[in-house]
Amino acid sequence: MYLTRFRFNAARTGARRLLTSPQMLHAAVMSSFPEAPPTPDGGPRVLWRIDYNSAAEVLLYVTSPVRPDLTHLVEQAGWPTAEPQGWTTYDYATFLTGLSADSVWAFRLTANPVHSIRRKEGEPTKRTAHRTPRYQIEWLLKQQDRGGFAIVEKAPDARRLERRDEYELAVGGARGLSFHKNGSSAGKGGSATAGRNAVQIAAVTYQGRLRVTDPEVFRLRLASGLGKAKAYGCGLMTLAPVV
Repeated sequence: MYLTRFRFNAARTGARRLLTSPQMLHAAVMSSFPEAPPTPDGGPRVLWRIDYNSAAEVLLYVTSPVRPDLTHLVEQAGWPTAEPQGWTTYDYATFLTGLSADSVWAFRLTANPVHSIRRKEGEPTKRTAHRTPRYQIEWLLKQQDRGGFAIVEKAPDARRLERRDEYELAVGGARGLSFHKNGSSAGKGGSATAGRNAVQIAAVTYQGRLRVTDPEVFRLRLASGLGKAKAYGCGLMTLAPVV
């Protein structure tokens, strides 16, 4: 496994075009591999995420079973003359192997928190986005047991009355990712599919602290992603040392 970081030159037209089209960016990411990486059900796969740290610092993170080549992204949306090559790739497998039970990490995750509902008896279920922080946080909490991690709880004197304040966790950066499968923009939206070729995804970003409860399960979850819409910038969790 590899973890790659690429910085967009947000002033370039090519960068702006990619950042406004999850479909185009997905295609650009997948074009980073000479041969299509495997996408087994539940196994390691290509994941990517955009971090908007500031107007001038927009980063792309990619995890993948094989090493990528982002030359085309550098030429289209980066700094072609910058040194070194325009992106950095790390040996992610070594990092994953070193994860141990009860270790605590700061984490960041962009995900598509959805649930299935049935509006009327007899109707098929429909996938719907969680719209409020309370239910978005509850969605992540439900991922803990099968994800091999636990969100760190605050000390009792630091808690508030609401459930979402019990944890070292913040949710924000909600945005609607909406596009047509042919690559054209479909405007802003939520999580349901609208029309034959229109796709709408509600993405939110989680930040906080977690404790590893089952290293083997957690490694697989980091490599395979959390939740839906993995092809469109959701599901990638990254870790950093707690400071």
